[in-house]
Amino acid sequence: MTGGKPKIIFVATDRQKADFKIRLQYDSLTQSQFLRSVIDGYISKDEDIINFIEKIKENLSAQNKRTIRKTKKDFEKMKKEKNRFALGDQEVENIFDILEKEHPDL
Repeated sequence: MTGGKPKIIFVATDRQKADFKIRLQYDSLTQSQFLRSVIDGYISKDEDIINFIEKIKENLSAQNKRTIRKTKKDFEKMKKEKNRFALGDQEVENIFDILEKEHPDL
């Protein structure tokens, strides 16, 4: 392990590896920067990444169509609620900071 941090390893063909490195060099990105950014986007439900994941799931038949539709519906509902309350990630973080200051015992 590097610096006590876990590694993520996967198998790719020689051609995929070469093409990946070429694209990364073209975009001036390292493998780590790219993969961390994709992982962060996936975890934080970045809309562009989520749409891409939906395409992947459909192409790979990773989920049945009913589950895919439900996931899309849930994501749209989450977006509407977030907009309804006009809360971004920073606002939510601020709310938790305020609560923590006012109620340190929680």
